[in-house]
Amino acid sequence: FPTLHGGFYPRIHDKGLDAGRWLRDYYQTYVERDVREIVNVGDLEAFGRFMRLCAGRNAQLLNLSSLATDCGITHPTARSWLSILEASFLVMLLRPHHGNFGKRMIKSPKLYFLDTGLLCYLLRIRDPEDLRHHSSRGAVFESFVVAELLKNFLHRAEEPDLWFWRTSTGLEVDVLIGEGEELTALEVKSGQTVASDFFSGLRAWRQINGDPSAPAALVYGGDRSYRREGVTVYRWADL
Repeated sequence: FPTLHGGFYPRIHDKGLDAGRWLRDYYQTYVERDVREIVNVGDLEAFGRFMRLCAGRNAQLLNLSSLATDCGITHPTARSWLSILEASFLVMLLRPHHGNFGKRMIKSPKLYFLDTGLLCYLLRIRDPEDLRHHSSRGAVFESFVVAELLKNFLHRAEEPDLWFWRTSTGLEVDVLIGEGEELTALEVKSGQTVASDFFSGLRAWRQINGDPSAPAALVYGGDRSYRREGVTVYRWADL
């Protein structure tokens, strides 16, 4: 939890800086200076509120209309401001995979922050122990995994082949990873022990996909990697 809470901005670790203080200064600099240089945002207070509302929706399906209403801005403004966060590499949108498996698929993307330290700052999670018991712990952990997968593709100078899968009836796999023509289904769980229900989404994916041995993996918050139910279980540090 200290790793996720502090985040991964290099300067924090290179200089041994206090993560909370640096992230506060970074956020203020970004909103007050950088955003003005990117686009003319007239209401910086509203933009800051927009960022915190996005943080509260991390790892959830994006609903721009709801986001705009809650922030008190128009739908086009919300779309524009979200594009700013994407262009600044603060967030990414994970698109749904539309494989035709006989089920109606969800079409909205999911929103993820790319640094868990900034995410915790925006969520006002002040220390690692708060994160351990916070209602957003799972979403923060999921954001960490998605960001690390994205970095893995980018470090290989490859276009990220990452999606999620969810049906209108609630069947879901957190991430689908493309490697050539092959898809690997990945579930993400912040728990430090693995429970049987962690595999329910992967079981559904394999059943609907018609392949009981389709590639599948699970990343969790524990410290041991192994195989279970034909699924490779990775400890979080393996990422």
